[in-house]
Amino acid sequence: MDLTSQATVWATVGLVLFLVLIAYLKVPGMMGKSLDERADRIRNDLDEAKRLREEAQALLTEYQKKRKDAEADAANIVAAAEREAAALTADAKQKTEDFVARRTQLSEQKIRQAEADAINAVRATAVDIAISAAERVIAARANTSTQTALFDKSISEVKTRLN
Repeated sequence: MDLTSQATVWATVGLVLFLVLIAYLKVPGMMGKSLDERADRIRNDLDEAKRLREEAQALLTEYQKKRKDAEADAANIVAAAEREAAALTADAKQKTEDFVARRTQLSEQKIRQAEADAINAVRATAVDIAISAAERVIAARANTSTQTALFDKSISEVKTRLN
């Protein structure tokens, strides 16, 4: 045997001894067990991740529903506020129109009263002027006997009206 063959034999013997040692120490079982444990951990991590994803999806759905509900509530509040504002505007407009109508009526009434007062004042002044003119005309045309007769007639009319 030459040196190369001897080296090959010893390498083969070493390899066989190494494989026997590995089998005796149960390295393949330990590796399998280690790989199984790692696979279990990975499976558990994946299951946990799946569960967390489902929880997150449920939370997302819940929050989206809450957001939609909040948006609907906000829209209802805005609509109610707009209706209330429209009602208040209509009420204010009606009250303003009523106020203007009352003020216009009051102003017209004051104008009518002022016209009546002015007409009465003009009439009173015209009566005073007419009486004054009549006094002057009667005084200029009447003599003593006519004045006495008018005076007596006036006194008798006053007496009849007082009784």
